[in-house]
Amino acid sequence: MLSPNIAYPLEKHTKDVVFLKNLISNPNILVGDYTYYDGRESGEKFEKENVVFARTCKLFIGKFCQLAYGTKFLVSDANHQMSGFSTFPFFIFGKMAEGCPEWADYAIDLPSKGDTFVGNDVWFGHESMVMPAVKIGDGAIIAARSVVVKDVPPYTIVGGNPAKIIRQRFPDTTIEQLIKIAWWDWDYEKITRNIPAIVGADIQALLEAK
Repeated sequence: MLSPNIAYPLEKHTKDVVFLKNLISNPNILVGDYTYYDGRESGEKFEKENVVFARTCKLFIGKFCQLAYGTKFLVSDANHQMSGFSTFPFFIFGKMAEGCPEWADYAIDLPSKGDTFVGNDVWFGHESMVMPAVKIGDGAIIAARSVVVKDVPPYTIVGGNPAKIIRQRFPDTTIEQLIKIAWWDWDYEKITRNIPAIVGADIQALLEAK
């Protein structure tokens, strides 16, 4: 099986598609093996251009996720104070405080919803956006140009702005089995041997995989 530790898995053809974990330097962005981004010649810029303000809050993306061009994550750090009359961030522009003795008493109250979590084997359509502190379950599909503002259950398709559930991909019992199997955590030799079962729709074949 192809190593997850290379940046450009399609080296003979293009650098558009990148295995993201190898191009991330921000410790607040954690990406699993084989998760790729199709950046149209800008895949290397994902951390800078597609993740907004991951400074204290974290973004977790699981294994084998597929991120189409323009997929973006708005992390909780990208926020403004909303408890007062104005949302303007005066504290950023220090020189605006000159001549204002009350400045020392100004309490910064930035809201934070927490970290963002993406499960494994999640497919993001073109130019989809994930808002802060959302949790997206394993096997979910996010339709193109969707804006995800709340949690997405495992193996569920959502779409729209704000994104709403379109349908569940499989019956509840099958989803429960898939989550328990967690094929993405198998060793990579086992995954390679069982690719037909993984991409197929025969749950029994996956249960019996060796």
